[in-house]
Amino acid sequence: MPAREAPEALTELQPVSGLRGVDWRELWQYRDLFYFLVWRDVKTRYAQSVLGIGWAVIQPIFTMLIFTVIFGRLAKVESDGAPYAVFSLTALVPWTYFSSSLSASSGSLVSSSNLLTKVYFPRLILPVAPALSKLLDFAIAGAILAGMLAWYGISPNRGLLVLPFLVLVMLLTAIGFGMWLTALAVKYRDVKYAMSFGIQLLMYAAPVVYPASLIPQAYRWIYALNPMAGVIEGFRSALLGTQPMPWDLIGIGTLAALVIAGSGVVYFRSMEAAFADVV
Repeated sequence: MPAREAPEALTELQPVSGLRGVDWRELWQYRDLFYFLVWRDVKTRYAQSVLGIGWAVIQPIFTMLIFTVIFGRLAKVESDGAPYAVFSLTALVPWTYFSSSLSASSGSLVSSSNLLTKVYFPRLILPVAPALSKLLDFAIAGAILAGMLAWYGISPNRGLLVLPFLVLVMLLTAIGFGMWLTALAVKYRDVKYAMSFGIQLLMYAAPVVYPASLIPQAYRWIYALNPMAGVIEGFRSALLGTQPMPWDLIGIGTLAALVIAGSGVVYFRSMEAAFADVV
């Protein structure tokens, strides 16, 4: 009598109700897809491009030149004693990463609608992948910043040890906002059109063109609720030594980043079941 074939294993997908966080085990199972999406974003950005990876340099450099002329030379904005060119570039390197990552993450679900409606995978991968792929641009811009520091003869201090933590806060903030915005963009397409305006407002709410030392002490805790304020001033303290390490801004900003990321995950996961139907 012939042996019976073993039945094929079936995976049953069922809706889950209630608040849900990150399913780390599931994300690990789909790590190959995660890697593919990050690599796809990198290749797509530079494929068939005349300047290629040079675009990662042009944006912060040209913005630095414009800011130096307008805010440094004409408006005479304070720079805590540092040359305004390197003062602004030190802020623009993390800010350019944050703004570009936010723009890419916020449209990740809508731009991947074909993939979203045809196959199951952890949807959290979509807004996180652009944030990680943009780290390449951040590293390239950081190398240019290192060259500028050497040109001006500025040596970083021991605060350099804090930079990995500041990068983590920056990444967490970008991913948190990205999850909020991409989930909202599926239902409200106005989010896409409001992004450029919103990013401009956020830039002036962070010490990009001016130092945080201009903020009155009584309002610093409110100002610190923008996590990028602590990140940018921390970069300046470590690389330029213009001010002591702003632990008050960094501490409050870190808590704010955790709240943004945590609430972003909860909201994203609560809307996840409807993505394929609405997108």
